[in-house]
Amino acid sequence: MTRTLGGHHQRLAHAGTAPAVSADAGARARDWAEIQERMLVPLYEAVYERLEVRNGTRVLGLGCGSGLALLLAAARGARVTGVDSDRERLALARERLRADLERDGRADRAADTGTLLPVDRMADAAPGPGRSPYDLITAFQPIGSVAGDAKGLGPALDEAIPLARRGTPVVLAGWGPPERCATDGVLRIAGRLSDRPRKGARRPGHRDDLEEVAARAGLKPDGSGRVACPFGYADQESAVRGLLSTGVFDGAIRTTNRRLVEKEIGEALHPHLRRDGTVWMPNVFRYLIARTP
Repeated sequence: MTRTLGGHHQRLAHAGTAPAVSADAGARARDWAEIQERMLVPLYEAVYERLEVRNGTRVLGLGCGSGLALLLAAARGARVTGVDSDRERLALARERLRADLERDGRADRAADTGTLLPVDRMADAAPGPGRSPYDLITAFQPIGSVAGDAKGLGPALDEAIPLARRGTPVVLAGWGPPERCATDGVLRIAGRLSDRPRKGARRPGHRDDLEEVAARAGLKPDGSGRVACPFGYADQESAVRGLLSTGVFDGAIRTTNRRLVEKEIGEALHPHLRRDGTVWMPNVFRYLIARTP
């Protein structure tokens, strides 16, 4: 079955990100939630399985988007908190979490099971009286798509790390090498059309990217893994909408115009069109597990 969602939000919403380029922020958030967000489900599940997320695990998700990764953790019994800079996505995440709890007959436990906050209210994510520190911190939006896309992650980690006990795992995610990521050719459009092509162009993924972020945050690496996360779309139009919802192409849109960027993305997708009209792009992502000091 073709997947119809997605992998990365390279605006990443880690912290203090520039406003999205969109005439309708709500539509953009829905495109992310309905088309793009699910592409990284294999990554979420691999991490949760490896770290044994289960009933009672306290998870803090940085750049939680519209909340799919948190919902998967909550389905395992975890208590989840998410922060994001995109308020439209947070609104969708709240709707999803509430609906999920209602289906399970747990709506009266919403405050205890899940909390969703804008990134400028990270302090409100601190464990309150009677609550233990976080058992896991995740930053699932992959870095390595455009140069500098991890800048907002550092401040978010600086605020999040003190909310966990010593030795708590922190998971960082990144794009794999270009030769393992079919979407690489499409991402290059962002740099070619942007006003800073040298700084914005898709660059080869460096193995030490995640380790460098961890080191700057004072974290100690403690394992890593790779996960196949293909990007699959029902048709070319859905693919263009999903990819635009990531924010990777915002600079290109500001420099040129949305119509041109849509055209360029559409043309770059041609090699990945299948006979039935679907779009399929195999990708590999890498994650790093690091420990808090």
